[in-house]
Amino acid sequence: MSAIIKTIRENITTPWGLWLLFLGTLMSAAAVAGISVFWFGLSITNLTDLVPWGLWITLDLSSIAVSAGAFSLCAGVYLFGLKRYAPIARTATFVGLIGYTMAMLALILDIGRPDRFWKSLVFWNTHSLLWEVTMCVMLYLTVLLFETMPILASFDWLRKKYPRIAAKMESVHHYAPVLAIIGLGLSSLHQSSLGAVYGVIKARPIWYKPEMAVLFMFSAIVGGIAMTLLASMLSARLTPKAKVNDMLVERVAQFLGYLMIGYLYFRAWDWLAQTYTYEPGRTEAFELLTKGTLSFNFWFGEMIFGALLPTFILLYKPTRLSPFWRMLGLAMIVGGVVAFRFDTNIVGFLAVISYLPGEALISYTHYTPSLVEWVTVLGVIAYGLLAFSLGVKYLRVVDHRITNEEHETVTVGVGDTVNA
Repeated sequence: MSAIIKTIRENITTPWGLWLLFLGTLMSAAAVAGISVFWFGLSITNLTDLVPWGLWITLDLSSIAVSAGAFSLCAGVYLFGLKRYAPIARTATFVGLIGYTMAMLALILDIGRPDRFWKSLVFWNTHSLLWEVTMCVMLYLTVLLFETMPILASFDWLRKKYPRIAAKMESVHHYAPVLAIIGLGLSSLHQSSLGAVYGVIKARPIWYKPEMAVLFMFSAIVGGIAMTLLASMLSARLTPKAKVNDMLVERVAQFLGYLMIGYLYFRAWDWLAQTYTYEPGRTEAFELLTKGTLSFNFWFGEMIFGALLPTFILLYKPTRLSPFWRMLGLAMIVGGVVAFRFDTNIVGFLAVISYLPGEALISYTHYTPSLVEWVTVLGVIAYGLLAFSLGVKYLRVVDHRITNEEHETVTVGVGDTVNA
């Protein structure tokens, strides 16, 4: 017993031990807060009938958005034959699985009665976009579990203790192209349908527009790729367990810069289109977004630091080749996508339109997340960081030296390859 205690003391004083202790503390606090929500109900939060979707839904939308690198990068590798980027797609798949489980944790807290989740599987409402999103998320999570089986099979303990199970899990990699096709379809459906859920709500004029599906889809693609690259580069600088081919990352970052031009176009077009005419409810909400309480988040969080500056950083070669500036640009994109999802979700609730006979009356409400909401959100984020940290340390999820499925080449350095 004394030997075990001594080992724990020695490990907990290392940077790795302190990191685990920090994340474990956040997760423990979140567990207590989550139990309080289930015990006392949503009344202990600052969610109301006027603002029923708050910080938890923002976390849900953001987690799903930054997980989109899985379907986009896997599609490039297995459907378009870009085999050299397979190691990055491997990381994206693991990030995708973590992101979707984070979204599930946020939804468990938000829906109030998580024990009834099964009803969507039994009672099909094919006219509901939320039902379609629910089905696609659950099915795509299943696809991600299959796609990550070869990664989980690389765990040394599993390979030594249960070699047959590890071999079976590794064999799933042969079906990667099929899983990529299924994943592309399911993820594309629900990423766009998340925006469409807002876009069909006529009672909220600022949401009621066809481009919502396009904006959600585009933001997910750029956010997912940026998160994968950022996590890879950051891991390589924090631990020797992570091995990154900087040339591969730089090429994907350049492609991401061109994608950001398209995202900027659609976001700017959406902004300008709402300034043309006055419409009750939409105009007032738009002013809150661009001139009111959300204006700083919109202009700086979304447009300038979240889209315009990182586009320049990733397309301008000297800054893109610099690891520091590249990481900064990727972090800005991730932050911009989170800001976009938060702004879009909240602004539709803050301006309340009355549909009583006569002139439309506009009133305003406000929303500030409660301590319980913040603690649970930080705990879910801590879970994501812990899962990725364990993946880097024990599953080699960031290792660009791993051979592709044909075992043709293996990366040995920055842009250097040799025949295997």
